[in-house]
Amino acid sequence: MANRILIVDDAAFMRMMIRDILTKNGYEVVGEANDGAQAIEKFKELRPDLVTMDITMPEMDGIHALKEIKKIDGNAKVIMCSAMGQQAMVIDAIQAGAKDFIVKPFQADRVIEAIKKTLG
Repeated sequence: MANRILIVDDAAFMRMMIRDILTKNGYEVVGEANDGAQAIEKFKELRPDLVTMDITMPEMDGIHALKEIKKIDGNAKVIMCSAMGQQAMVIDAIQAGAKDFIVKPFQADRVIEAIKKTLG
């Protein structure tokens, strides 16, 4: 069975890019969200195997959403996505329970490597 992934990013273009990488590599994208609050709702509803989470989003940022998701499921697997120059936020994300992070613009091999490593 394909691993089920939820994509969270406020930019539709970024969601499309990551969805493309995932589906080409045999992963099933079960949902998408464009902010942290929506990510939490979708996580509860879909119970994905993994979440890719943008850090900087309106309404609720990715780190806050990550903490909320970890409250729902302490074993949730979340990979953070960030633009260059957000190292401090990446450290916050890892401390909050993120399993890995990938940097934008996405490189397909790095995305797949992070997902394979996180899913074991």
